[in-house]
Amino acid sequence: MDKLTSMNVFVRVAKSGSFAGGARELGISRAMATKHIMQLEGSLGTRLFNRTTRSLSLTDVGGSYLERCQQVLLDVEEMESAVTHLQTEPRGVLKISAPPVIGAMHITRAVTEFLKIHPDLTVDLILQSSPGDLIDEGIDIAIYLGVLDDTSMVARKLASSSMVVCGSPDYLARYGIPKTPEDLLEHSCLVNWASSPRNKWKFKSETGCSVINVSGRMQANVADAIRVAAIDGLGLVMLASYVVARDIERGKLKVVLENYTLPPRDIHAVYPHRKYLSAKVRRFLDFLQEWLVQQVTMPGTE
Repeated sequence: MDKLTSMNVFVRVAKSGSFAGGARELGISRAMATKHIMQLEGSLGTRLFNRTTRSLSLTDVGGSYLERCQQVLLDVEEMESAVTHLQTEPRGVLKISAPPVIGAMHITRAVTEFLKIHPDLTVDLILQSSPGDLIDEGIDIAIYLGVLDDTSMVARKLASSSMVVCGSPDYLARYGIPKTPEDLLEHSCLVNWASSPRNKWKFKSETGCSVINVSGRMQANVADAIRVAAIDGLGLVMLASYVVARDIERGKLKVVLENYTLPPRDIHAVYPHRKYLSAKVRRFLDFLQEWLVQQVTMPGTE
């Protein structure tokens, strides 16, 4: 039998003055209460109660043991309460890994707002192209873009963003505006080789699907590098709408091939465990999902 349970039975019996009373408070049988006390006395090697047919009283050892048991049970209750509080209120350090562009543009802003409403929480934000080894690096949440390759981690889809092909007005004036995906073969297409689909751009239209193997004068391992190159007129890029939305609004980039649909970019959160998520992880995931849906989800991608 569990010793803490037996101690709890002992305290209830001692307080009520009878096995029947203690058992009734705990919702167990009198025989079970008696069994707990006998097991406890056997492990201690001493009697805790003086028993007669009409009365039940504590021995001297039992009286001393009662005080200790009450303190132990109180300590356990306080510890459980503290752990439960940790499970309901975000606190401590939350370690997050995110790709550089979405990390700087959106995750950072979400973290800032989250920290404002949870003063007992601290965040370590790591901006890196690869999620890293979550367990070895102690990462609580990693933000992952695109198709998930590692099925060993638990994943939660947070949002989706449409993809667009765009170029600077200067580039389009010099080299022309592509009318079909096949026209991209005549253009300089800048590639983010660290993110799928890399140089294989897939388009969908009313007449079917086509995959174009693009090439260009520059490739990089982060989206922001080719975004800047596109603004400077070096070529066309295919990027998530949230990456180039501000540049499009300001006229620095112009969307092309609008009659063709590109597969959306899914945004996932990955984490090592499904069960017993801490409050800081669970609450931030909920907050971040709502934030990203509002900030990066484009029409037709939900």
